Amino acid sequence: MKILVSDNLSSQGIEILRSHPEFEVDHKVGLSPDELKSIIGSYQGLIVRSETKVTADILSAADNLRVIGRAGTGVDNIDVPVASQKGIVVMNAAAGNSVTTAEHTISLLMSLARKIPQAHSKLKGGVWDKKSFMGVELAGKTLGVIGLGNIGKIVASRGLGLAMKVIAYDPFITREMAAKAGIELATLDDVIRQADFITVHTPLTEETRGIIGEAAFAKMKKGVRVINCARGGLIDEQALYEAIKSGKVAGAALDVFVKEPVPTDHPLLTLDQVVVTPHLGASTTEAQDSVAVTIAEQVSNYLLTGAVAGAVNVPAVSPEVLEHVRPYLELGEKLGSFQAQFFNQAVREIKISYRGAVAELDVRPLTQSILIGLLKSVSSRVTPVNASLIAAERGLEVTESKALAAQDFTSLVEVVVRGEEGECRVAGTVFGAGDLRIAYINSYRIEAVPQGHLLVLHNDDKPGVVGRVGTFLGQHSVNIAQLFLSRNKPGEAAMSIYQVDSPLDGATLTALSAVPDVLWVKQIRL
Repeated sequence: MKILVSDNLSSQGIEILRSHPEFEVDHKVGLSPDELKSIIGSYQGLIVRSETKVTADILSAADNLRVIGRAGTGVDNIDVPVASQKGIVVMNAAAGNSVTTAEHTISLLMSLARKIPQAHSKLKGGVWDKKSFMGVELAGKTLGVIGLGNIGKIVASRGLGLAMKVIAYDPFITREMAAKAGIELATLDDVIRQADFITVHTPLTEETRGIIGEAAFAKMKKGVRVINCARGGLIDEQALYEAIKSGKVAGAALDVFVKEPVPTDHPLLTLDQVVVTPHLGASTTEAQDSVAVTIAEQVSNYLLTGAVAGAVNVPAVSPEVLEHVRPYLELGEKLGSFQAQFFNQAVREIKISYRGAVAELDVRPLTQSILIGLLKSVSSRVTPVNASLIAAERGLEVTESKALAAQDFTSLVEVVVRGEEGECRVAGTVFGAGDLRIAYINSYRIEAVPQGHLLVLHNDDKPGVVGRVGTFLGQHSVNIAQLFLSRNKPGEAAMSIYQVDSPLDGATLTALSAVPDVLWVKQIRL
């Protein structure tokens, strides 16, 4: 079998691959897309880092490719859906650079506090200037950590070691788990309002894009400092520039940007208060050795034995069963994602029930799909292989139950999430070969299509509400694709779901919630 390594990879990883006589290993760095496409058809395995872009065009020629390994955390440079369609396993080495990235975050934190890069540059230029570089101590300051995955937890522990008070936001970490680590769990707003230093450690999704933006900066205390070593786009760069110029933010340290390499005329590069590095979070010898060894072993084991580890697109189920359960896998992930966006408090417990025909299946991969939907906004490494492990790491109690009695539907999948102050129930079903439906939201029976942009409204059951909402959306150039209505009793509160062609911005969403007889609105993207 032939394996192509198309990016720089630690020699330790190359040696592992070449130690197997079954493999012919080519290490070819710097291939153009056309060059890669012209040769990829003869390979069974491909290992990349971030430089090689495995696009749909390249995959169209990958007729013999069985596995793609990414020596690092993300798979942003791989077209995973197309790889999945071609039956190619995509795997990554998610945990290999956690310590390194966390240490880089702390390095930037200290550089920001003491203005080390600026002082270094001036002294190198021949100027001895002590007065211009007055810094601040970290001891006693509040470090706000947004996202307590592997990296976030390490950053928090290092912050505690620096005698900082650490508060954190993560909707899928229990207070007990956080307290054991010496971390105070708080709401996102509380972290933003209270912290002297704020660092973000979440994946980049539609929900987290711009999580630190204009509204967040307005809530921060004057003199706050922010750090981003996770993903470009988590911080609104223009809003950060304006916040620094206004004096609200004292400084920022950035290792990642929306566009990389960052343009030389980027406004943030003109500010002395900003410390920058060129995406060096994983750039240590130890981290590169670790991810190279991990991905080389994973790719080798898969090609030699079929064992799957670190896969991002393969459920733990045989190919024969997969075709039968595929619609339920999709339904499960959508139900989990719906709950993650709909339930507005920290989750402590997840109760999953399978009823009817679906209960006769091996539901373990279905549960994994539900957990992926719940956790993907807070963990970039969640996969069908490790979803249960990540849930356990976060102190979540997950229970399953089965009932063969069909009741209202031939099959029903129900997901109940519980927090400190209540619970939320969402259930769904599959009609025919793959027609997905949300069947219940709490006590409301509502057969809604879980797809696209959804506006979930709770409103008084009075004449004219649907008309007013429709008029409002029309006035804001928002087209309604489908409408789903439900009520328990006439005259009481009702629920409606508007499937729309485009999302609403924050101001429009707030205005919609003020429409007469509308009690609240939540926007969901599936």
